[in-house]
Amino acid sequence: MIPQFFVLLTTLLFTFGTLSTSLALPDNVDLPKRQEVGDAGARTGGAPGPVNPPPPPGPPKFTGTKLVNDRAHPWRPLRAGDERGPCPGMNTLASHGYISRDGVATPAQIVTSVQEGFNMQNNLAIFVTYLAHLMNGNLVTDLLSIGGKTRKTGPDPPPPAHAGGFNVHGTFEGDAGMTRADAFFGDNHSFNQTLFDKFVDFSNRYGDGYYNLTVAGELRFQRLQDSIATNPQFTFKNVRFFTAYGESAFPINFFVDGRRTDKKLDMASALSFFKDMRYPPDFFRPPTPMSNQGIAEIFAMHPFLPGGNADGRVNNFVVDPTSADFTKRCVLYEDILNTVKTLYPNPTGVLRRNLIKNLRYFYTSVPAILGSDCGEQFPYGQK
Repeated sequence: MIPQFFVLLTTLLFTFGTLSTSLALPDNVDLPKRQEVGDAGARTGGAPGPVNPPPPPGPPKFTGTKLVNDRAHPWRPLRAGDERGPCPGMNTLASHGYISRDGVATPAQIVTSVQEGFNMQNNLAIFVTYLAHLMNGNLVTDLLSIGGKTRKTGPDPPPPAHAGGFNVHGTFEGDAGMTRADAFFGDNHSFNQTLFDKFVDFSNRYGDGYYNLTVAGELRFQRLQDSIATNPQFTFKNVRFFTAYGESAFPINFFVDGRRTDKKLDMASALSFFKDMRYPPDFFRPPTPMSNQGIAEIFAMHPFLPGGNADGRVNNFVVDPTSADFTKRCVLYEDILNTVKTLYPNPTGVLRRNLIKNLRYFYTSVPAILGSDCGEQFPYGQK
């Protein structure tokens, strides 16, 4: 049986789109303007400074379906300097003003935005957001880019940490994406028309023109085979092993209008999210908080073990028995902590304080996502 974590984890790449968000706003067309002024003002007059990060928000009061492509959140085209990345869901939220339209936000804002804009379940929103922030955000200023590295997140942390945003390969973003190429080929974050054509082709072949669970299972397996055959540096383990299957389920759970019950994504809506970073017209979010329902069915079509191409050669896939998988959930938590310790080997001062806080915020979601047997660890002490 697939563990609860397998059912819950989604990819940051989609909301966080995927995994990367503003405070919840009522249907008032004037509020986004005030929000944007505030966001812009917070990042003018010099680089952002140290922040004492607040805890993540809880679930919203209203968790039913509602119109999210509304007057309060109009789509607007990109401006020079706006950040966008590999997560179609997060790109869409930024383009509609659910987070600052420049694509830089705090983790708390991101958690709020994915709940408001996509009705994502609270524990899942916290898990993926703080995972991305710990690996790719600026922990001193409490800011994270949903795209590439930007001075808008503030001064760089001491290396080897980087605050490089969602585009950084090998921490949260990974290989075998559905509409983004592997980093080995030079661009892991831009919309790839060739891959989207494959998405459409598989939807026609297996879903009668719609993306559904059957299509998701077949396309996920094919994208793995593509990367094995063409990417000598292909890797598919630990965080990416889990998020890739979340990525496959995400469009069904979050990109299908909440008034529909057939859980089928049409190609016009898919193109709107993946390429245009835009809600379809009159789009309603899901009627209940969603996670990654359907992942068990996707995985069962073509079970696959974690690993990667060895010795820098294509078609040389080797299973990695040390990687986390769906039977070794707590190994994933340990791997995430080891990555964080590698990025921040000797933190001091504000950085140390904020690391400890963010690790605690992250852990609040771990029992619900990975299981209560994954005990909290304290790589920087408990105080």
